[in-house]
Amino acid sequence: MTDQPRRSYDLLLENIEADLRSGAISLGDQLPGERTLAETYGISRASVREGIRILDAMGVLRSSSGSGPKSGAIIISEPSAGLSSALRLHMASSRLPVADIVQTRILLETWAAAAGAAQPPSDAADTALASAAALLEAMDAPGIEREAYHLLDAQFHVVLSSLAGNAVIETMMASLSGAISGYVQKAVDSMDDWPAVMTQLQHHHHGIYDAVAARRGDDAAKLLREHIQWFYLQIPREEKDGSS
Repeated sequence: MTDQPRRSYDLLLENIEADLRSGAISLGDQLPGERTLAETYGISRASVREGIRILDAMGVLRSSSGSGPKSGAIIISEPSAGLSSALRLHMASSRLPVADIVQTRILLETWAAAAGAAQPPSDAADTALASAAALLEAMDAPGIEREAYHLLDAQFHVVLSSLAGNAVIETMMASLSGAISGYVQKAVDSMDDWPAVMTQLQHHHHGIYDAVAARRGDDAAKLLREHIQWFYLQIPREEKDGSS
C-alpha cells in the first residue's frame, strides 16, 4: 500500500493546530489574510483557501467576506457541527447504519444519566434542569407541530446529557442528534399514528426528567434505554431500510 501524497494545505492545518496548543492563537482571534498565510507557510493562496474551507466545515473557523473586525477567518470551537456533518454523510452512504447510531445513543445517554446523578449539586446542573423543564413544557403545548416537537425533543436529550459534566459526551450527543435529525424528522412525518406516539413520548420524557431531577441515575438510565428503543421500533420499516 502506497502512502497518500501530502496535500499542501495540510501544513496550514498542522500549524494552526500547533498554534492553538501553544496558545499563540486562541478563540476569537482573527487569522491573517490569505496572502500572509500563503507566504508564512510557503503554500499557494488556493491551498490556503482550501484549508480555510476545511477548518470552517470542521467547526474550527468561521469565515466571512468583507472588511472589518468580524470579517475574514475567526477562530471558534463548534466541534459538534463538524462531527454532525461527517456522520450525516457517512449515514447517507450506508457506511454507518442507523441501528448502530441508536445503540451509540443508548450507551452515551445511559452513562450520562448515571454520571449526572453522581455529580455534586451545582449552579450549572440547576440551570440544565431548568432548561430541560422548559423544553418539556414547550413539548406539552397543545397543537404543537411535529417538526417543532422533534427539535425540542432533540434539545431535551442533549441538555440531560450535559448533566454528566463531560464536554466530550455532550459534544458527541449534540453531534449524533444533528446527524440523525433529518432521518428522525422524515420518520416522524411518515407516522400515521403520530398523536398517539407523541403522547407516549411525553410520558417517557416526564418519567426520565423526574428520575434525573431526583438523582436516581439507574432509573433514569433504564428509562432512557427503553425510551430510545421504543421510539426506534415505531419508525416505519421502509424508513429504516432506506437509511441503513
